[in-house]
Amino acid sequence: MDNTDRSQDLLADHPTGPLVGLRILDVTHAAAGPFAAMLLADLGAEVIKVEPKAGEFTRYSRPHLDDGTGPYGGRFAARNRNKKGIALDLTDAADRATFLDLVDGSDALIENMRAGVLDRLGVGWDVVSERNPRLVYAAIRGFGDPRTGRSPYADWPAFDIIAQAMGGLVSMTGADAEHPMRAGPLIGDIFPATLAALGLVSAVLHAKATGEGQFLDVAMVDAVMAMCATSQSMWDYQGRPYEPSGNRSAEAVPFDVYETADGHCAIAAPVDGHWQTLCRIMDRTELIDDPRLDTTMKRAEHRHLVDRAVGDWVGRRTTAELMELLGGRVPVGPVMGPREWADDPHVAGRNMLIEVPHPHHRPTVELGHPIKLTRTPANVYRRPPVLDEHGPELRG
Repeated sequence: MDNTDRSQDLLADHPTGPLVGLRILDVTHAAAGPFAAMLLADLGAEVIKVEPKAGEFTRYSRPHLDDGTGPYGGRFAARNRNKKGIALDLTDAADRATFLDLVDGSDALIENMRAGVLDRLGVGWDVVSERNPRLVYAAIRGFGDPRTGRSPYADWPAFDIIAQAMGGLVSMTGADAEHPMRAGPLIGDIFPATLAALGLVSAVLHAKATGEGQFLDVAMVDAVMAMCATSQSMWDYQGRPYEPSGNRSAEAVPFDVYETADGHCAIAAPVDGHWQTLCRIMDRTELIDDPRLDTTMKRAEHRHLVDRAVGDWVGRRTTAELMELLGGRVPVGPVMGPREWADDPHVAGRNMLIEVPHPHHRPTVELGHPIKLTRTPANVYRRPPVLDEHGPELRG
């Protein structure tokens, strides 16, 4: 039985997280905003997804399952579970009135339009905060909002790759300085989204205590910069940039992804205790006493010796053999993806794969929530909404 079988009973029938009782308006699209709102929904908040009448564009993005009953994009599904859905045309007076009625009963609003878009539609911060003074208004933008700090790029559109590039991540990533590379996951969206969710919850706590709502925003570039603090420290302390080094660490050896007999495996043993244990397991105890390798700094200076010894030993063994030999003794982990997650005991034990119903097709498997709470657990209890699915209920 694999994880998809075990996950079938994990879909809950109601929210149980610590944010139960909060209502949040989700006026977002693409990746960052929907992910932030999804985190809050997983944690129990009632999140109302407000889409245009045609639906958010990721509904129609691949991958999707479609038999003529309507697309239901995988990207949309992955970021919009646990939400109610309503379709509104905010240029229409009646729909705008419906939206403002929802504002009156909400604790927070989150959006990721360019600065000024909702203001021009008559539902921006100035309008909604006057109607609901306790409302927390969270915005995620490429370059922030002028209310919190004016960027000359405030009106520019931005995507993940722009945030990764300008925030420092691309300069730190890649095989070497001549081949900069963006990270594969949408880190320029997902990390700003996570910070926005944290900021929103923090501001809601303040509003609950004082009755005072507030505006907050996270610039995607700022968030990625915060991830790249090591680069700033190296520049400030040593006057040199952080040089990308592929999977290796510039200062810790062994610390790399090595090719095994049947795949790839990460091994990290830079500290003396782990290094000595690794040498004993490899039956290379002479390396422990080698004066060129007896400190972390020396091993970094002579990484070619370390990587040759470790790489040769690893390459003659399967990934499973290495996990058996090193697991629990030396930091080790196979390179995995969705194919491997389906049978991995860690993924199963942490309930990180959950089977979610699909409105037109077979169930799909979504990732579980990574924040684990013992008394008020986050959960997945509702599939993503069909377009305007909850419109009749929410319009009253």
